[in-house]
Amino acid sequence: MNNIGKNIRQLRQKNGWSQGEVAKRLDISIPAFSKIETGITDINISRLDQIAKLFEVSTLEIISNDGKGIQGGISSVEISILKDKLAIKEEEITKLQKKIIDLYEELRNLSESKNFPQR
Repeated sequence: MNNIGKNIRQLRQKNGWSQGEVAKRLDISIPAFSKIETGITDINISRLDQIAKLFEVSTLEIISNDGKGIQGGISSVEISILKDKLAIKEEEITKLQKKIIDLYEELRNLSESKNFPQR
């Protein structure tokens, strides 16, 4: 099954529709829709647009080749933004970890100097 067919199947299942229901809405036969979903038949641009409108998604989401299929409504732009935010948070965590280590070292040094007074 190709990614387009896989994505279409995921959209259909997400909506709880049978192949027959989708085929009827697209005004095609069930076998014709099944062949689209399994990747046996390539779809043209107008059919792709029709399917995107039916499922209320962009054609880009249907042709997505990221191996994950439909992202449950999260666009690739939103994913990119979230990845950037995650990278920033990871950097903040690293800085905080370094501060904790520095403060621990400072506390240890203070403790040692109190236990062993210098002459």
